[in-house]
Amino acid sequence: MHDPSYPIGKFDPSIRLDEAGRRQAMDDLAATPARLRAAVLGLDDQQLDTPYREGGWTVRQVVHHVPDSHLNGYLRFKLGLTEGSPEIKLYQQSLWAELPEARTAPIAVSLALLEALHERWDRSLRAMSAADFERTVMHPERGPVPLDNLLALYSWHGRHHVGHINGLRERMGWA
Repeated sequence: MHDPSYPIGKFDPSIRLDEAGRRQAMDDLAATPARLRAAVLGLDDQQLDTPYREGGWTVRQVVHHVPDSHLNGYLRFKLGLTEGSPEIKLYQQSLWAELPEARTAPIAVSLALLEALHERWDRSLRAMSAADFERTVMHPERGPVPLDNLLALYSWHGRHHVGHINGLRERMGWA
């Protein structure tokens, strides 16, 4: 049976990317804003306020979550590129998703934010060397994490949440 929590499968935290894998992950990450915009195209407020699965966030919360998460990811890359294995801060994503703006704000705000953020992030990623991708950040729970692993994570993350929305659209018959 298909698990709506993980429409593309769970992320493998041990993944390491080679040059071709990095290019694919960068392409996937760069496509996230357009994929997310396409996934919500034509949805009305009632549909946006529908949870993508029982007990899950609403589509609106998912749309606001993606730039929240990717802002954190972008900052982790910047820190990793400019400091020696800096400790990164975790955040309470479930609590962020319950804040009033995440539950009620128009999605256009977060779609525009995601597009601008990804324009900057993509430029930064494509300027990185192979050695830059070996740099690490210190995750409080996982220890040192290479930037190539973070690239794989955020590439997966965008596809994961677009999968939530597209899966709901399919189950509900929302063309």
